[in-house]
Amino acid sequence: MSHQVESPVASLARRSYVALVHHPVYDKQHQVVSTAVTNLDIHDIARSCSTYGVAAYYVVHPVAAQRQLVERILGYWHEGPGQSQNDFRREALSHVRVVSTMDEAIDAIHREQGMRPAVIGTSARPLGPAVSAQELRAEFQQQARPLLLVMGTGWGLTEEFMSHVDRVLEPIQGTAPYNHLSVRSATAIILDRLFAEEART
Repeated sequence: MSHQVESPVASLARRSYVALVHHPVYDKQHQVVSTAVTNLDIHDIARSCSTYGVAAYYVVHPVAAQRQLVERILGYWHEGPGQSQNDFRREALSHVRVVSTMDEAIDAIHREQGMRPAVIGTSARPLGPAVSAQELRAEFQQQARPLLLVMGTGWGLTEEFMSHVDRVLEPIQGTAPYNHLSVRSATAIILDRLFAEEART
């Protein structure tokens, strides 16, 4: 009986995580704010994470009422009427975890994986030295350290937050000067570049 060998990129995805941060982020006036949870962000990013085999998706919010809102949405699909409506939606949302801070997410991953994750910051703005998805994948396929890909809401993660990450991923750049993707679209593109591109070559 033959056993399928897990590819290096699949192994990397299985020890990778996504965090959607609602604070500290900028608003349009470059003020540090906390943004509101968006239902579509919860659902669509969860579906992208499940599609690419990511270990878990953290929704990070410091406000208890906002975390409770996420828990209610998840409860609808896990224990409420939604559990009989859409198995695929319920499966994707089973990977969502709700925390109040990034430190909580990092500590949970550390306990789960046995080592601290490499925190990867993302931005639509150029922020100095950055790595491509291909470079990041090549580097971490060669080691056992988990990855934590951090996505910002609003107008992006603050510069102070980004100064403490382990790597910065280069911005997504299309063929037009417009560069205002939703965080849901940006997450899906980044996950594809990290975990699916190799399979097509």
